[in-house]
Amino acid sequence: MTEFPDLDRIAYKAERAASRRLAQAAGLTPDEALRRTLELAAGAAGLAALVELRTGMLAAQAARDAARASAKAAASARRDAQPTAWQAWFDGSAKPNPGRCGIGVRIDGPEGVRIELAQPAGHGNSSEAEYRALIALLETAVVHGAHGLTVHGDSRVVIDDVTGPDLYAAPALAGYRARALALLALLPGVRLRWVPRHKNTGADALSQRALISVDTDAITPT
Repeated sequence: MTEFPDLDRIAYKAERAASRRLAQAAGLTPDEALRRTLELAAGAAGLAALVELRTGMLAAQAARDAARASAKAAASARRDAQPTAWQAWFDGSAKPNPGRCGIGVRIDGPEGVRIELAQPAGHGNSSEAEYRALIALLETAVVHGAHGLTVHGDSRVVIDDVTGPDLYAAPALAGYRARALALLALLPGVRLRWVPRHKNTGADALSQRALISVDTDAITPT
């Protein structure tokens, strides 16, 4: 008797259900019952022909699925590769951590527009500082009508928190996340992108400048 491995893969749902009933009624093993069920389905053409036909159908479907996935990925890559009209970067620093916070924001727009922020941002940890920087960026973008905006940041914690599902959001950052999402809703077409630190040096320098100003204020006589 010819062996046909993995018959379950080519069987339809109704055939698998029928084979389970047959196994119970006739005291057959699941494999024996499924083979008999498929032999009945094959009829005069024989089980080998049925296996060949359905294996080919599965391969064709897999090829179609792969082609669709490839086309979708290519379209997404083309969209991501196209620069948007507005580009922005943010960074937040805490010294120590937690400690004094400084934020840096740079926004580049059409026709040479450039906006830079280097501001003290109270007290907190590095994630809070990063979120405050993102919020300051988005508030500025809303004021300037920066639609079609791509935002870059090197904080995976903040990027993943604000773009991820509610279920996995960090409870300690919930207030910041809510504010960021409310601002994002006012900016159609905005994209958030994580970048490594060495590609965020401009915003980092601004956040460090803000910390220097905090330190200077602290030692300046009044």
